[in-house]
Amino acid sequence: MQGFRHTKYIFITGGVISSLGKGIAASSIGALMESRGLRISLLKMDPYINVDPGTMSPFQHGEVFVTDDGAETDLDLGHYERFTTVSMGRHNNFTTGQVYDRVITKERAGEYLGRTVQVIPHVTDEIKRMIRRVGEEEGGAVDLVIVEVGGTVGDIESLPFLEAIRQLRLELGHQNSLSIHVTLVPYMRAADELKTKPTQHSVQKLREIGIQPEVILCRTDRPLPQSLKDKICLFCNVEPGAVIEMRDVESTIYEVPLALQRERLDDLIAHRLNIWSRSAELRDWQRIVELGRHPAGEVEVAIVGKYVDLKESYKSLNEALVHGGFANEVRVNLTFVDSATLESSACCAPLAQVDAILVPGGFGERGVEGKIQAIRFAREQAIPFFGICLGMQLLVIEHARHLLGLEGANSSEFDPHTPHPVVDLLPEQRAVTAKGATMRRGAYPCRLLPGSQAARLYGQEEIAERHRHRFEVNPEYVDQLEASGLVLSGRSPDGRLVELVERPDHPWFLGCQFHPEFKSRPTRPHPLFTGFIGAAARRRQGRSC
Repeated sequence: MQGFRHTKYIFITGGVISSLGKGIAASSIGALMESRGLRISLLKMDPYINVDPGTMSPFQHGEVFVTDDGAETDLDLGHYERFTTVSMGRHNNFTTGQVYDRVITKERAGEYLGRTVQVIPHVTDEIKRMIRRVGEEEGGAVDLVIVEVGGTVGDIESLPFLEAIRQLRLELGHQNSLSIHVTLVPYMRAADELKTKPTQHSVQKLREIGIQPEVILCRTDRPLPQSLKDKICLFCNVEPGAVIEMRDVESTIYEVPLALQRERLDDLIAHRLNIWSRSAELRDWQRIVELGRHPAGEVEVAIVGKYVDLKESYKSLNEALVHGGFANEVRVNLTFVDSATLESSACCAPLAQVDAILVPGGFGERGVEGKIQAIRFAREQAIPFFGICLGMQLLVIEHARHLLGLEGANSSEFDPHTPHPVVDLLPEQRAVTAKGATMRRGAYPCRLLPGSQAARLYGQEEIAERHRHRFEVNPEYVDQLEASGLVLSGRSPDGRLVELVERPDHPWFLGCQFHPEFKSRPTRPHPLFTGFIGAAARRRQGRSC
């Protein structure tokens, strides 16, 4: 690597509407620049005042992504990890709440020496420090940091972040930073034409703040003619070639890096930042896209949960299932089933038509009995089943009730007076009263039972997976569970916590306390999802014979 010595930065903003795909854009740029040999990192700045999304409803915010170091972060960090080889940590996501918390803590400690604390310079200085620390980690080993600003330009919440970026770009100097703006070019059916005015207004708003974007990524559902690109260049004051089409992809989001590379975005970035690097190497992405477009078969997986009205609630899970499909060369079709509708075994009959059933994590009592009925149905009908976090706990409850004969068995989370709390609060959680950032979070080691299905899938007996929970399988019931046929195939190194359970008398029936979806990547599908989708494919094949 030659041509520069200091960390360089790309700042990505968005305008017109939310959900334009800034996270996918940032991730795809990361994939492109990493493929050129750069050492990269990514950062998401969220404008809400919550310290982190850990206490926010999945209906509002989508899933909470968990990093190895236990941070509860925005779901875009999941995109960052899936599109690159970088492992995210707590420094790769911060919120307005964290910024103000740091500023107020410093003020109380007297660090501002009696001065009036203001948004400028104190809040913006803190934001700049938190941006720079990502590039300075590991002794300055990062060549490029891609910084995504959450929210939409024009929102009052985002103004301190944008002002901090404006200042930081001046401090960094020429060719050390780049501003990329993601905007919308909608198609108006009545006029039969694409409209550039929303993009013009969005860029105008950004320029009023003092930021001139150098590259504009245009979200569109159809090709952008060159004449339209030229018009945007003229009215938005960007150079020719700096308006990039970011069209909706057909088969998989993993096609976006290829689409942006065809637009030569990586060459443009390298030129603007004065980076000399090799050409992008995208064979892995081409292989993944080909698998997505031309699978050898397909499977139907039912996700039985309580947040099914918002698919973003299970974003990493959905993607991990797709990755399992890549590994087995099948397309994975997902059917989302509201667990509240499955209150009797008769209501589970439609599940007989799917190839596999998955019960994911979640909180609260609503829909729990429906999930238990789905688990029982999968067990009795020999349908491949995968339970994750709460899904594993409910697997244990279903086993205790119907195979161990413990009437009323439950989790103390849902029934504090249950006669058989086969799932109970972790001991270290008993004195915890605060809700935010207090669960068992992050990567923990696990030892697998030799010869178990889990050990065969992983191909090793020592693993580490990410957790986010307060409750566990009650150690007092472990002996009874094992004696009645449930295999406890994974435990914490001290043997106290049950991490994996499985049934040897079933085609595929496994539950894990951790969240394997957080570590799955399209180029490296997680072994549990690979095995699960493989079992679904075998069921599909057996039913078609």
